[in-house]
Amino acid sequence: MERVNCECGHVNPYGTILCESCGKQVGKELSEKSVDLRYEGSARRSQTYKKTPLDRIWNFFSSVKVGVGIIALILIASMIGTIFPQQMYIPQNVVPEDFYRDRYGLLGQIYVQLGFNRLYESWWYFLLLAALGISLVIASLDRVVPLYFALKNQGVTRHESFMRRQRLFSETQMTEKSNKQLDTVISKLRNKRYGIRDENGNFLAEKNRFSRWGPYVNHAGLVIFLIGGMLRFIPGMYVDETLWIRDGETRVIPGTNGKYYLGSDKFILETYPKDQGNAVKNYQTNVTLYERKGEILYGDTPRLAKVKDEQIKVNHPLRHDSFALYQVSYQLNELNKMTFSLVDKKSEKSFGRITIDLLNPEKSYDLGNEYKVEILEYFPDFYLDGQGRPSTRSQVPDNPAFVFNMISPENPDGEKSFVAIRNNLEPSGDNQLQMKFENVEMKNVSALTVRKDNTLWILGVGGAIFMIGVIQGMYWNHRRIWIKRSGDAIFIAGYTNKNGYGLQNEINPILKETGLQELTDQTNRKSENRQKEENNDRF
Repeated sequence: MERVNCECGHVNPYGTILCESCGKQVGKELSEKSVDLRYEGSARRSQTYKKTPLDRIWNFFSSVKVGVGIIALILIASMIGTIFPQQMYIPQNVVPEDFYRDRYGLLGQIYVQLGFNRLYESWWYFLLLAALGISLVIASLDRVVPLYFALKNQGVTRHESFMRRQRLFSETQMTEKSNKQLDTVISKLRNKRYGIRDENGNFLAEKNRFSRWGPYVNHAGLVIFLIGGMLRFIPGMYVDETLWIRDGETRVIPGTNGKYYLGSDKFILETYPKDQGNAVKNYQTNVTLYERKGEILYGDTPRLAKVKDEQIKVNHPLRHDSFALYQVSYQLNELNKMTFSLVDKKSEKSFGRITIDLLNPEKSYDLGNEYKVEILEYFPDFYLDGQGRPSTRSQVPDNPAFVFNMISPENPDGEKSFVAIRNNLEPSGDNQLQMKFENVEMKNVSALTVRKDNTLWILGVGGAIFMIGVIQGMYWNHRRIWIKRSGDAIFIAGYTNKNGYGLQNEINPILKETGLQELTDQTNRKSENRQKEENNDRF
């Protein structure tokens, strides 16, 4: 694309509005409007390149409206995700679909079908976060690059039209004292920490340029924060899961890739005396932490090496490596094993006993003498579904039920029986044999939350950078004063990216003291002139 030549001799990139050197408007007819110096009149890529597919993608994501739209979609999705609890916060012993349908009805069912019950793990929510990050990066680069080069290469001697179109402007006729007055002004501006550049008797006083980068520092912090958030989707980077472990049980710790195991030695519950209400005083799990040695071959038992013993209490977690285990809940007297006898219904003669591990039942139990019991179906948490068929809500043995096949020498094909708590049905008619309940073994269960967050430091860095950008752009503002000798007049113009009233109050006392014309706010003056013209037209 053709470059833009200015009458001052400077060659500007295509799309430039104000000459990088003198500030004169180029590329179109002169305007009386105030100069917009947000990007110093430099050409932005999104406003000049619009032909290739890459240009269209760049222009789409560089739009502030698109960025705001993506933020709005993320906020709406996040708000919907808070209407009902996320799946991670519902009881672990229930089927999510049944939980939402039973508790919240049709809305809950729709909520699950649309995937809002696991919103923050969904692929489309991840894409929204990625799109926001891309928008922030492209929008920042589209603006910060031309702004950086424009501020770096800004000229001292500005065109008269540039001076007159600034919001703050004054014109003073030159006298014999003018040189001394200007020397005094420059000296006082230096005392106020302005950086001074001079060129052929013209001056540029500038301070707090760093504040212009505040919004882009904000964007950088947000991008880092979003990267930290998206890294939580990578396995091993972030873990927040609940581990239910029974007394005497050893289980692998989630999120450790099978490297660490936890053995529950005993769960302890302490309560206050009866006269104090029997309130819970303390509950803890005494555990042993193990580390796996070597790899696990198919069918082999892992070789575990003891790391340490620990007492996990509320607010006193077990910490090791990069994870921590917190005591969060418990369940007393959960069914663990059930013992049944195979007996003759009439004589009540027993042919042997079987003990069923409710967490890992065997398929068949041989009692000898051609007597055998098979488990055809097992329902750990039995209930009848909407069609009246037996089903289970979860794999937790809260209400176990079995379909047994009882084999004997007289009935080699077996007799079927449905056995549940306080329920014994014989669907094929009167059986000769019966499964008689004998005993139950219970265990306490402890709920531990496993937490691991390798993204926390990234989120902290992103948040800190974001706050630096907020402070940088909020408490400082970029201020510039141009002083130009033009014939027998002295032009003084001022610009700030915000708080023009503060700049006016800072400079005018200096100008008043030296006898130069004070800066006036031309925006207010033009508004007053327009109002007068409108009033004159009415009358």
